[in-house]
Amino acid sequence: MKYRFMTITLLSLATLASCKGDKKESHEVIEVVEVEEVEVIPEMQKLTLKLEPKSDSKASGSVVFKEEDGVVKFTAVIGGLDEGMHAIHIHDKADCSSADGKSTGGHWNPTNEQHGKWGAAEGYHKGDIGNFPADENGNGTITMSTDQWCIGCGDPKKDVVGKAIIVHQGTDDFTSQPSGAAGARISCGGIIK
Repeated sequence: MKYRFMTITLLSLATLASCKGDKKESHEVIEVVEVEEVEVIPEMQKLTLKLEPKSDSKASGSVVFKEEDGVVKFTAVIGGLDEGMHAIHIHDKADCSSADGKSTGGHWNPTNEQHGKWGAAEGYHKGDIGNFPADENGNGTITMSTDQWCIGCGDPKKDVVGKAIIVHQGTDDFTSQPSGAAGARISCGGIIK
């Protein structure tokens, strides 16, 4: 976004004579100074959250959402997992209070689609992030970018704030309804600004 700034200097001089009947003189000088165009860069939005173990697991980690130029980059780093594939989703409520993570509700699905693989023509939830591998040490990372999310923009079909990240024990099969049969919720973090 570009704005043009202009500075105006107003100088008013009044000359008053000390004798009765003399005229009052007033002079105004207006000086306009033009400044070059300045580009205003929109602020980058960033949100970091911690993932806590659920369902008697040891899975924990962190998630970063970073929005710039209408695109949100998502990065999750998780440890304490069993080796193999694990599902990760955005769930409907930022409430990780229950021991099993079920206080977060179901997958975030503001467009009322069927559960599926992210980007599939057949449809998918806005919270259907997908699967990621954990190595032999129980560590895993997943990264994605999308213009279908925003951070605190207030659009109920895009805004991730007020939702939760859930890591599952198993793999999302992308077909079972409503959640991909991914198993227990083993780690949770509320997306709170």
